[in-house]
Amino acid sequence: MLTISGDAIRLCDRLPRRDFLTIGALAAGGLTLPRLLRAEAQVGVRSSHKSVIMIYLTGGPPHQDMVDLKPDAPTEIRGEFRPIATNVPGIQISELMPRVAGMMDKFAIIRSLVGAEERHSSFQCVTGRMFRSQPQGGWPEIGSVLSKLQGPVDPSVPPAIDLSMKMEHQPYNLPGPGFLGMAHAPFKPSGDAMDDMVLQGVNLDRLTDRGSLLASLDRFRRQADQQASQLAADGFTERALGILSSSRLVEALDLSREEPHIRERYGKDDPNCLPYSKAGYQAHMSKFLAARRLVEAGARCVTIAFADFDWHGANFTNGRKVIPLLDQGLAALVSDLHERGLDRDVSVVVWGEFGRTPKINANAGRDHWPRVTFAMLAGGGMTTGQVIGETNRLAEEPISRPIHFNDVFATLYHNLGIDTARTTIADHNGRPQYVSETHEPIRELV
Repeated sequence: MLTISGDAIRLCDRLPRRDFLTIGALAAGGLTLPRLLRAEAQVGVRSSHKSVIMIYLTGGPPHQDMVDLKPDAPTEIRGEFRPIATNVPGIQISELMPRVAGMMDKFAIIRSLVGAEERHSSFQCVTGRMFRSQPQGGWPEIGSVLSKLQGPVDPSVPPAIDLSMKMEHQPYNLPGPGFLGMAHAPFKPSGDAMDDMVLQGVNLDRLTDRGSLLASLDRFRRQADQQASQLAADGFTERALGILSSSRLVEALDLSREEPHIRERYGKDDPNCLPYSKAGYQAHMSKFLAARRLVEAGARCVTIAFADFDWHGANFTNGRKVIPLLDQGLAALVSDLHERGLDRDVSVVVWGEFGRTPKINANAGRDHWPRVTFAMLAGGGMTTGQVIGETNRLAEEPISRPIHFNDVFATLYHNLGIDTARTTIADHNGRPQYVSETHEPIRELV
């Protein structure tokens, strides 16, 4: 038996679900992978393979300390970090992001992102929707939408994959498939960390032991064949066995297959980047690399939650630890995509749920600020090397080109080949719902 396990969760469609997929002795009434595949059978699969990697910066990143510094503002506004020049004349970003600065021509920054709900949740970042106005069952996240509309590229690789660790603050965890149902739930390789993925006792830390891995898979295949025969398995069960026993998904997650110099470029995981990292807010640099490998293997959407940015205190101390790690991971990922010729097919979006207050508080922190935030984008064939929008001199609000979360989603869907003006999905009541509230992609990017 192969089990991928984790903690119990309850998603928007109100179906209780342990974060697991098991083939073998299936619990009565449990949600099994064959049932998920059977539910997906009506999905039409397109031949193209466009994809998106979403990096969710939990807690709300400080725009003034990363991409929209105000060096001429008063001390209590501008903070401790200085802007540095990038390789695009006229664009400056934080001194803590020198790697991205050196390849700014491959990024686009939106400094005027609006529409945040001031809710500590991944919901708006992964759905593009307002939390307070939902249909029955809830809005689905983008990976679930792609699963519904486009299905898998490869039968053995799930179209949507969530690499996020389980975070202590429940709303940070991705909301799931909403009204699309569990057939389109993102696949989680683990519950709490990637080393929880169990292959007959072989975890990801031991995948470098090729002998143990191969022996484990051989045993699993033999047992699966026996169980499938005993259960008179139908085609969906056979396909489920194929997914879980296929080497394609396992190999994509096996980072030991990468050249050492590529792995080194991405940096080492830092489980102690923040004092409260044990709550699920670690800086796992390896997930940037895993995301690239998964989209290469056939995933349409891979989501990462990185560290935590809810710095009501010690903003600058935490920033010096976390922002350089993000800088390294982003630079490595986007460089990798370009070097592998994936930059036109893979869209990368980096953002959080809101910005931070311009004024620094008494604890050297910045508080919640929904009036403006930022997004960074790369790849997807987009026009990069530019900044879109501008805030006032204190980074309080946009003074030009406000861009809504919905606009970014319309752009991502455009990059994925989906016409948001025509494409709908049916909700629980059978009513067609547009995949995005905004139908026009951001004109500066496409």
